[in-house]
Amino acid sequence: MARAPIDHVLTLISPDASVSARRVPHTVLRFNDIAGPRSGLVEPSAEMIREIIQLGRELPENATLLIHCFAGVSRSPAAAYILACAASVPGEELSIAYRLRAAAPKATPNALMISLADTMLHRCGAMRSAIAAIGRGADAYEGDVIDWTLGSTARP
Repeated sequence: MARAPIDHVLTLISPDASVSARRVPHTVLRFNDIAGPRSGLVEPSAEMIREIIQLGRELPENATLLIHCFAGVSRSPAAAYILACAASVPGEELSIAYRLRAAAPKATPNALMISLADTMLHRCGAMRSAIAAIGRGADAYEGDVIDWTLGSTARP
């Protein structure tokens, strides 16, 4: 399958990890893959989630965004889910979560990222509930490449 050229890269990585230079526009957000405060670690913040949502709104509708993290199981699927919800109307959270699960059986989206986005997007717990409904992904050391298109989901 021929893949579209990448228009932007979103890297979600631990604060001490190195990132190589990219030839395309690149956003790097540095935080640990944790779902709550832990001494010595950096948790995802509301500002980071706001930056993910804003990136989705600024990209052209047909842009190809590559999202990656260390294992591809928690942070990057959470970002993909957040972007899909931000581009949809309220009420589609569960449907989007099931699409994510179908595309990524190993994904266990970062709960704190989802919670922050749920509040920011005024989804009143719908995003948190939808991710809880799909449950934990299959046990995995790392995820697979996910080729996931938003489809006809309306953009805000």
